[in-house]
Amino acid sequence: MVRSRSKKWYLQVFAVVIALAVGWVTLSTGSSGTDQPSRVEWEGGPAYYRAYPAADAAGWSKDTFFPIGVWFESVVEEKDVLVDKEAGLNTYFALTDNSDAGFIRKHGMWAITGKPLDGAGAETVGWLISDEPDMWAGAGDNKWTGKNQGEGEPCEPAQTPCGYTVMRELKDRLPKGDGRMYYANYGKGVAMWETEAEAEKFVNGYTDIMSTDLYWYSDPFICEEAERFLQLPRTRCPRAAGYGLLMDKERKLDGRDGKRQPIYAFVEVGWPMEDGRAIEPEQVRGAVMQSLIHEARGIIYFNHNFGGPCISQHVLRDCYPETRAAVTEVNRQITRLAPVLNTQSYVHGFGTGLDTMLKERDGSYYVFAMIGQGTEPGPRTLTLPSRIASAGSVEVLFENRTVPVEGGRFEDTFASEHTAHIYKITP
Repeated sequence: MVRSRSKKWYLQVFAVVIALAVGWVTLSTGSSGTDQPSRVEWEGGPAYYRAYPAADAAGWSKDTFFPIGVWFESVVEEKDVLVDKEAGLNTYFALTDNSDAGFIRKHGMWAITGKPLDGAGAETVGWLISDEPDMWAGAGDNKWTGKNQGEGEPCEPAQTPCGYTVMRELKDRLPKGDGRMYYANYGKGVAMWETEAEAEKFVNGYTDIMSTDLYWYSDPFICEEAERFLQLPRTRCPRAAGYGLLMDKERKLDGRDGKRQPIYAFVEVGWPMEDGRAIEPEQVRGAVMQSLIHEARGIIYFNHNFGGPCISQHVLRDCYPETRAAVTEVNRQITRLAPVLNTQSYVHGFGTGLDTMLKERDGSYYVFAMIGQGTEPGPRTLTLPSRIASAGSVEVLFENRTVPVEGGRFEDTFASEHTAHIYKITP
C-alpha cells in the first residue's frame, strides 16, 4: 500500500526546487547577491609577469604598463628608437642582428629577440623561439633538417611535418634559467589549417606568451581560406571582427590545458603581401580595438611592406604618415587606459548586434564596444548592468561628448564596421 505524502514533505521538496532554481539562475546570469557579474577567465594580468624576473624588473608587472610592440625592426642609430617611442611603442618583437641594445635600454624600451644581441642586458625581457613554424614546418614530430622558411626542405622525410621538433630544438638553443619569457608567433596553421589538437600542441607546449598573425584587411586570400576553414561567410570578410575571431580561437586553444598565458594581437600597418593591399588608418584602430575587446594582452604591429609604392621593413618610419598618426593615437589611448585594460573583465551582454568588453577601475566602469560579427553598422542600444543602471549619462572617451542614459539604457551609432567607442560610467 502506498502511503500518502504529508503536506510538510511537499513543502520541503518545493523549497528545495525553488532554491535550486534560484541558484541556477544566479549562476547562469553571472550574478551574485551583490549583483556583480562573473569574470572572464584570464591569466592574471600584470601579476603574471612576476614569475619572470626580467619582465618584473622591467616594470611589466605594473598595471600602468601594456605591451605595444613592432615586429622585426632594426635599431642601428639612436634616432631609430626615438622615432619608434614617439609613436607610442614600448617593445621590439624580434630585431636585426646589428641592432644596438644600448640604445633600446637607454630610452626605456624593451626587446624580445631570437638570440642575445651584442651588449644585451635588462632591455631583453624574453626570447623568440620561432615565427610561423606551424606554417612552414607543419604540425608534427619528424626530423628537422635545420633549414628555416625559404631555405629549402625543412623536414625529413620530405613533405612531412616537423614543426614540434623545430620548436623543441630552437627553444633548447636559447638561454635557460635567466628569468626571461619564451615567445612564439604562429600563423595560418594554428589559426585555420590544423586540427584543434594539432594547433593546441603549438599553443600550449613551448611558450609563456604567444601571438598569431592573420592579416584580415590586406591578405587577398584570407576570406577564401576563412570560409573554408572557419566557415566564415564571405559577406562577413574582411572586417575588424576577424581580429576578434582570431583572439577567440587562440584563447580557446590556450585554455584547453587548464592554464592561461598572455596572448598578443598582430595587426598590420602597411601592405604586407605583394598581391594584397594596404590597411587603411581607421581600420588599424578597429583591428586593435577588436583585439582588445577579445582579451588581447598586448599589441604587435607588423611593420613590413612587400607590396605597394613604399617597399620597406620600417613602415611606421618610412611610409603612410596618416597610418602612423592613427597608430600613435591608438597607442596613446591604450597607454592612458593601461590600468583599466590590466583589470579582469566582467561578463555582461550589452545587447544584440554588439561586441563588448566591460571593466571596472577605481569605482568607474568602462565599456569597449563595436558592432557584432555578422551585423551591419548603424545605431545600437546598450543595456547597462543593474549595478550602474542608475547613471544619468556616459562619457564617450576621446570623442569629447556624453550620451544620456534612460532606464538603464543608452543609444549610440557605429558608423562603420571598424568603428569603436569607449564609454566611461561613474555611478
